[in-house]
Amino acid sequence: MYVDDLAKSCDCTRGVYLVLYADDILLLSATVTELQNMLHNCERELVALDLVINVKKSCCMRIGQRSNVMCQRLRSLYGAFLPWLTEIKYLGAHIVESKNLKISTDQSRRSFNRAANAIFARVGRIASEEVVLHLMSTKCILILPYGLEAFPLMKTDLNSLDFVVNRFFMKLFKIGNIDLVKCCQSYLLVSNYLVYFMTGVLKIRYKIQESFKCILSDD
Repeated sequence: MYVDDLAKSCDCTRGVYLVLYADDILLLSATVTELQNMLHNCERELVALDLVINVKKSCCMRIGQRSNVMCQRLRSLYGAFLPWLTEIKYLGAHIVESKNLKISTDQSRRSFNRAANAIFARVGRIASEEVVLHLMSTKCILILPYGLEAFPLMKTDLNSLDFVVNRFFMKLFKIGNIDLVKCCQSYLLVSNYLVYFMTGVLKIRYKIQESFKCILSDD
């Protein structure tokens, strides 16, 4: 409620948008000029609330056909400049500069490997394979799809995520043949990541559709 006035200061009819989530502020604009104006409007509104933007944690990124073209740096009311980056982290998702909205899966894969290797180092040679796989399914596999359902992913992206899971199977069962990995997954009733991800997407879309139905029925 304290920062709701920020959203009211945004005029969506001009093609500019302001997204608020807790203390995260996301400004969207089709031009750098409009983005600069939005930044100053937000700063003025925050000053009235005795708040300021943390410039050190603020940055800009361009998405579109001219995403690789150098842009004029944005400047705060206090003279500090905001850098243009090729990758930003927003609510845990790593969005990368591209012609289309695109997310990087590198961080998800690294986080999965850290969690899986930590479990394997502790109990990998002591517990049974079923126990290790149960721990991986409940503690590690959920790291991979975090935030990805909101982004358009190519099949290559899904295959790269599936690859890290297959590699863990190879390490656990000491095999290097992907066909044997698939046999192990089938025997242990473990779906590949592509199937796992698409199932999650369908569930989310179903929930969204049901939510809209409830809203329309209330109206």
